Amino acid sequence: MPNGIKGTVKNSASLYVVAFLYCASVFFSPAAAAQDASGLPDAPSRTSSEAPYQRVTSWHRLPKDFLHDQKAIWLFPGQLARGRHWVPTLAITSLTAGLIFADPHAMPYFQSHQRNWDDFNDVFDSYITTGEVIAVPASLMVAGYIRHDDYQVDTAMLAGEAYADTAIVDLAIKAVTRRKRPSDVPMGAPFTDTFFSGGQSPFKGSSFPSGHAAGVFAVATVVASRYHHHAWVPLLAYGFATAISFSRVTTLSHFPSDVFLGAALGYTISRYQVLIPR
Repeated sequence: MPNGIKGTVKNSASLYVVAFLYCASVFFSPAAAAQDASGLPDAPSRTSSEAPYQRVTSWHRLPKDFLHDQKAIWLFPGQLARGRHWVPTLAITSLTAGLIFADPHAMPYFQSHQRNWDDFNDVFDSYITTGEVIAVPASLMVAGYIRHDDYQVDTAMLAGEAYADTAIVDLAIKAVTRRKRPSDVPMGAPFTDTFFSGGQSPFKGSSFPSGHAAGVFAVATVVASRYHHHAWVPLLAYGFATAISFSRVTTLSHFPSDVFLGAALGYTISRYQVLIPR
C-alpha cells in the first residue's frame, strides 16, 4: 500500500480505538444500565465483602494517598521479612526468571517476522497506546462529571493514582537494570547479555520492565475491579491491556519477561495497594 494511504489507515484505526474507549468508558457508569435513577444497578454495597473496591478519594487527598502508596511499596521487603506474601512473590519472581531464560529463544521469531505484524503494530504504536491508556481515566473523569457520578470520578482518580504509582516503580527498576531493547539487537545477533548494557537514562533505552504493560494493567485493574459487577467490563479492560502489552513484543520494544513483570506490577500495585481501604 502506498505510504500516504497506509498513514491514513493507521490514523483512522487509532481514532476508532480512542473513540471506542471513550464510548465504553461512558457506559462504565451505573447510569448506563437504566433509564432513570430508580433503576440504577448497584455499585457494590459498602457493607459487603467487596468493600475494598469502594475506596473514596478526592483531589486534595491524592498527593497524600500517593505518598502513602509509595511508602508501602518501597517498604514491601519488610513484609517479606515478617514471613508475609511469600507465595505470590515467589510465583512472580519464578515466572519472570523463566521468561528471562526463554527471551533469547522467543525474540528471533518476532525479529524475523516483524513485517507480519505491521497492521497490528500500526494500531498499537507506542505513542498511540500511551494516549489510549491515558484516555481511559480521562474519559471516565469527563463522563463522571457530566453525569454527576461521584463513583465514576473516584474511579478515574484511582486509575490515575495507580498509573503514577506503577510509573515510579517502573522507572526505578529501569534505572537499575538498564536492559537493552530487542530493537537495539542487530539482525542475527543473539538476544543475550542484555542487562546493564542499555541506555543510561531510564526514559530511553531501558527495557525491563515494560512501562506500557505496567500502566495499562494498573488502569485496567482499577476499572475492572470497580465495575466487576458488569461482567463485560473486566473482559474489555483486561483484553485491552493484554493487546497493548503483547504489542510491546511484536514491535520489538520489549522482551516477554519485560511485559510479564510490568503487567504483574500494574495488577498487584492497583489491586493490593491502591484499592485497599484507607
